[in-house]
Amino acid sequence: METDTPYITHKLSAPVFGVLTAAADALQYESYVIGGFVRDLILRRPSKDIDVVCVGNGINLAQEVKARLGKEAYFSFFKNYGTAQVKYLDTEIEFVGARKEFYARTSRKPIVEDGTLQEDMDRRDFTINAIAICINRERFGTWIDPFGGLKDLDECRIRTPLNPDITFSDDPLRMLRAIRFASQLGFFIEAETFEAIERNKHRIEIISKERIVDELNKIVLSPRPSVGFELLEQTGLLEIIFPELTALKGVETREGIGHKDNFSHTLTVLDNLSRTTDKLWLRWAALLHDIGKPRTKRFDNKLGWTFHGHEYKGMKMLEAIFRRMKFPVNDKLKYMEKLVVLHMRPIVLADDEVTDSAIRRLLFDAGSDIDDLMLLCEADITSKNPEKVKRFLHNFRLVRSKLKEIEEKDRIRNFQPPINGQQIMEMFHLPAGPLVGELKSAVKEAILDGKIPNEYEAARAYLVRLAAAPQPLS
Repeated sequence: METDTPYITHKLSAPVFGVLTAAADALQYESYVIGGFVRDLILRRPSKDIDVVCVGNGINLAQEVKARLGKEAYFSFFKNYGTAQVKYLDTEIEFVGARKEFYARTSRKPIVEDGTLQEDMDRRDFTINAIAICINRERFGTWIDPFGGLKDLDECRIRTPLNPDITFSDDPLRMLRAIRFASQLGFFIEAETFEAIERNKHRIEIISKERIVDELNKIVLSPRPSVGFELLEQTGLLEIIFPELTALKGVETREGIGHKDNFSHTLTVLDNLSRTTDKLWLRWAALLHDIGKPRTKRFDNKLGWTFHGHEYKGMKMLEAIFRRMKFPVNDKLKYMEKLVVLHMRPIVLADDEVTDSAIRRLLFDAGSDIDDLMLLCEADITSKNPEKVKRFLHNFRLVRSKLKEIEEKDRIRNFQPPINGQQIMEMFHLPAGPLVGELKSAVKEAILDGKIPNEYEAARAYLVRLAAAPQPLS
């Protein structure tokens, strides 16, 4: 791996590094940039976070840097951890003094003591994050790479600096981080490190759900999320942290009829969608859209394998998953429930003759999320039959065209009936009650069926006709 390039030299010549150098020399602290910043610098990945380790007091160094940067810099520190942060313009600089760590069996929170640079690098999670560059003036730009991290970057390899069993047992979150880096960077996990994850997988149970979800979100947002979820499944971690996904795995054959592996299908859908959107919760919808299938799987002698109602079962499963995983039980849950329960609707439309009424109802039910729903459904076309894929994509274009036409004409998306309950009560001198709701619902149905336009006068006239009918609503 080439470290003496114009690109790296240019990045290290930024003014903020001059300030870091001056502050470190003023305090006579041996100081280095290290960790993710150095890794991303070598890989030419964008990074606005700079990690600095010094052989000295990290908080003191941060205060010195803040003083030199002036009013535009903001300083904060965490005394219990001996760390500090300086935010300057769009850059965040994290400071820590070199340290060594000791772990209790039941916690990933270490007992920390001052240490040497080597001891600090020993505690790093992976060799690719244990590369440092000196920022003191006399040795500025000198590389420290005690574990061969540069070679591992060059060969796209993830491994731990020391014994991986100790590394993962001490801090089990590192197992998820290894998989996350593999997914984000397109790297492979070295065999000994991979096997240590398999051996220590149950240690993940001491990690908080919030920490686990943070890593899962980063995997979901990676360029090919399937890489991460396949590794989670292969190591046995997925069954512990997300059993609903491993339940999708496997193929069953009866009377010579089999069904596809729904786990593989789900990951293909997720990868397909990831090529068109970076919306986190839309990607989660792709990952969870078929979770109801294992609970609805049936074999019919005439139809073969069926999963009738899996979208409704999946929707019902979501709240329990959200609460267990500490996902936000708010509008994000409602959004996910909507996409999961509706994900079959556009596919059915694409397979049948597209009617205006069906389009209006889809627009009404999906509301402002119709575009996300269509992206999910298009990603859900995973057939290995190219003619079938071609036909579905063609029909989806027709559905999209019809959606646009109907929306422009009838303004159905997020619509409220053009006549409200108060107006209905005044029209017919009715008290508040179920009949008012029925009349309002009748107007909505008439608009969705295309019997009347989405307008007040048309709705009023329709209600008058309804009231005059021989058998009005009761």
